[in-house]
Amino acid sequence: MSDISAAVKIEDISSVKKKLSFDIPWADVKNELDTVYRKVGRTAKVKGFRPGKIPRAILEKFYREQAEEETVSNLVNRYYWEVVQEKDIPSVTRPQIDQAGIEQEKVFTFSATIEVEPTIEPKDYLGIELIKEDPFVTQEDLEARLQEIRHMFATMEDLNEDREVIAGDFVTLDFAGSVAGESHKELTSENYLLEIGSKKFVPGFEDQLIGMKKGETRSVIIKFPENYNAAHLAGKDVDFEVHIQGIRIKKLPEIDADFVKNFERYESLEALKADVRKNLEEEKSLKIASEFDRSIGDKLLINNEFEVPESYVERQIYYIMSDTQRRMVSSGMDPKKAAEFSFKLHDQFREDATRIVKTGLLITNIARKESLTVDDDEVERAIREIASQKAQDYESFKKTLEKDGLIENIKSEILSRKTYDFLAAKAVVTVIKNEKVGVPEEEK
Repeated sequence: MSDISAAVKIEDISSVKKKLSFDIPWADVKNELDTVYRKVGRTAKVKGFRPGKIPRAILEKFYREQAEEETVSNLVNRYYWEVVQEKDIPSVTRPQIDQAGIEQEKVFTFSATIEVEPTIEPKDYLGIELIKEDPFVTQEDLEARLQEIRHMFATMEDLNEDREVIAGDFVTLDFAGSVAGESHKELTSENYLLEIGSKKFVPGFEDQLIGMKKGETRSVIIKFPENYNAAHLAGKDVDFEVHIQGIRIKKLPEIDADFVKNFERYESLEALKADVRKNLEEEKSLKIASEFDRSIGDKLLINNEFEVPESYVERQIYYIMSDTQRRMVSSGMDPKKAAEFSFKLHDQFREDATRIVKTGLLITNIARKESLTVDDDEVERAIREIASQKAQDYESFKKTLEKDGLIENIKSEILSRKTYDFLAAKAVVTVIKNEKVGVPEEEK
C-alpha cells in the first residue's frame, strides 16, 4: 500500500467473483480515528463548550458512533480502492462489505466481495460450420401476403341468409355473467362485437356460440382458468346469459385490376405484386441475417464455456423487461399492469439474458484478439445514416448523442457488426436453397 501498511488476502471465489480480506493495524486505525475526531470537534456542539475546544473524552461520549462509522468508511474506501487499482482488479460491481466495527487496541478487519469481468481467451471461432437460408420468396409467400393485404380492405356486411353462427362470423351480442347466482358488472356488456374463432374471450365461450341464430338467447356456462388475472373469478364457473343481436360477415375484395385502384402508387396488378415480392425479400433478408448472427453466437457458446457476472445477467434481464413493458404499453396495455406482468417474467428471461451477455463478451474478446477496430470516420458515417433515417439534422443529432454519452454505444455496435462479418467470412457456410424459388403456382 502507498501510505499505510496492511495484510491483504485475495481469494478467487469463482472465475467471476473475488473476496478481498484486510487486516488493518491498530496504529493506522488510531491515526484515522484521531483525524476524524479532530474534524468532528470543529463543528460539534456540546453545551458548556465552544466549538473546537471540546475535550476528546467529551466528544467520545456524544459522537463516538458517528466518528467510528466515518472512520470505518474512510478506511474501507481507502484500502479497497488502493488494492483494486494497484492489483488492476477488473471489478464490475460495488463491493459487498463485511466488517464488525472498531475495537480499541485491536486490528480492524473487513472483507470486500466483488464480481469481476471474466478472463476470456476465445477459441474455435474460425472456420465454424454454419447453415444459412437463401432469402427466396415463394409463390406461396406472395399469395399469403396478398391475402393479408386483401383482408385489410375487407368490408363488413349483415348476413342475409337464415343460418347459424359459424367460425369467422362477427356477432353482435348482449351478455350477462353471474357466479353462484351473483351477477358481476365486469361480466356484463351490450352490443359487444365478437369475431368467432378470434379467441379474444375466455376459452370455451366462442365455441358455445357456434350454432346459435340471430335473435336467439342461450345460457353458456364457462369455467374460468385457474390463472385468470381477476382472482375472484379464477377457477370459477360463470353462467352467461347470451343474446345474439346480429350476425355480420367479412366481405373480401377480389385481387384484380379494380383492387389496384386502392393504391395510388401502382398502375397495374403486376406492379403491386412486384412491390409486395420486393418487400418480402427485404423482410426475409433481415430475418435470415438476424438468425444467421444468432447461429454464429450459438456456435461460439458451444465452443467456449465460461461464467459471467450475475450483475451483467441481471442488467440484461432488466433491459428485456423494460423492452417487454414498452411493447405491451404501445399495444394498449395499462402501464401499471404491463410493469407487473413484465416483472413476473423475470426468471423466464434469465436464459436469454445469459446467452446475450456471454455472446457479447465473446464478440468483444474476439475483436480484441483479432485487432478489429473502429475509426472516427466509421462512427461519423453511422451517425449520419441514423440521423438521416430519423429525419434529423446531423449536427443536432450528434450533439444529443454526445450529451447522452451514446457515441461509445454506436462505436461498440459497429465493432460488433465488424466482428460478426469477420466470423461469417471465415466460416464454412452451407446455403439452403428452395428449388421452387419464383416458380409460378401453375408450374409447380
